[in-house]
Amino acid sequence: MMQVRATIRGEPDSPPLTRIFDYGTADEEIFFNSADAVQEKLRQGMKVNANEALASFCAFVVRAVRAGRKDSEIHQDASCLLTLDNVMFGVPETLRNITFEAMVDSSSIRKIELREPIPIGRYILSG
Repeated sequence: MMQVRATIRGEPDSPPLTRIFDYGTADEEIFFNSADAVQEKLRQGMKVNANEALASFCAFVVRAVRAGRKDSEIHQDASCLLTLDNVMFGVPETLRNITFEAMVDSSSIRKIELREPIPIGRYILSG
């Protein structure tokens, strides 16, 4: 059993968005298969959209919580999960801050916040 609430904050002028992943054992397999399909897409050199990136981060967090990993390890490894080259334009700005409230396998709820999980290079637009 898995229940994860993801609150996403992007650009300061856009309202936060919440997604809830609530799955029993049968649906959970479908969720992880979908997350694995995103990883396959990345291996083929394709870019992922914001929903696919969010699913990847959610699956990563759930697996890490199940493995008993510390929050500091989760934060560090999550920042290596996706790069600017892996995602479509605007995804890093859309997923600037993701807060997961995860209850996995009837354990207590863990709150994990990922700040700029897709590192954004400081760039200047010129005309």
